[in-house]
Amino acid sequence: MTLARVDDLGDRLVVVNMNAAKRGALTPDYYDAILSAVDRAADPRIRAVIITAEGGYFCAGGDLNVLIERRSLPEEERRNRIEHLNSVIRAIRACPVPVIASVEGGAAGAGLSIALACDLIAAAEDARFVAAYVKAGLVPDGGLTASLARALPRQLSMEMCLLARPVFANRLADLGVVNVLAENGKVDEAAHALADDIAQGPREAQGVIRRLVARAYDVTEEEQLIAERNAMACASGGDEAAEGIAAFLEKRAANFAGGKP
Repeated sequence: MTLARVDDLGDRLVVVNMNAAKRGALTPDYYDAILSAVDRAADPRIRAVIITAEGGYFCAGGDLNVLIERRSLPEEERRNRIEHLNSVIRAIRACPVPVIASVEGGAAGAGLSIALACDLIAAAEDARFVAAYVKAGLVPDGGLTASLARALPRQLSMEMCLLARPVFANRLADLGVVNVLAENGKVDEAAHALADDIAQGPREAQGVIRRLVARAYDVTEEEQLIAERNAMACASGGDEAAEGIAAFLEKRAANFAGGKP
């Protein structure tokens, strides 16, 4: 039985976690679906990728039964298995188009890592975000501590990781981590509304902006000044800028898709 799929909706790809029986726990199918969507997002017609789930829960993280089986493996092999998750996180970060997490129910463990790796998050008002590793005697993976450090105050990150206390979506929205709060059952609709907005913008410029924002956390201000200078010099000579500036001056909506305004 396939536990994940990728739906092609024309200008966006939707990764659907189908492991509802285990609250969207990680599976090889889920990894493959995310990696496939990121690879297919290189197609110029694709403007966004949405990651969602069936069954009312985004992703509960690793399957503890699988982790029990791994206990007998050599540590090097355990590292290799975790590296599969790292490859998914890297792929999301490197996607050429914005990636949107549609979080119903909650995101726990590595599911939280995946949600925070995305560029935008739409979440149900009562969705819970949990770093529950410590309850199982484990530690965060999938870049979770790096994502939390970028997004939250140190003390809240410690509370989540040391005490495994859930943080609700409304609190994360107040902190700017969740972009859109939605009623239960309407989170996918909110995620698609974000994708609609993205689809109206300049694809190439959006891709450059994603890369600039991502690298800004890891380099000095001087390095970022140079990167932005070079990116702006390139963008200002491009077709997207020509259309965007003309539209602004002519007081009309920009038509980045081409054709007659």
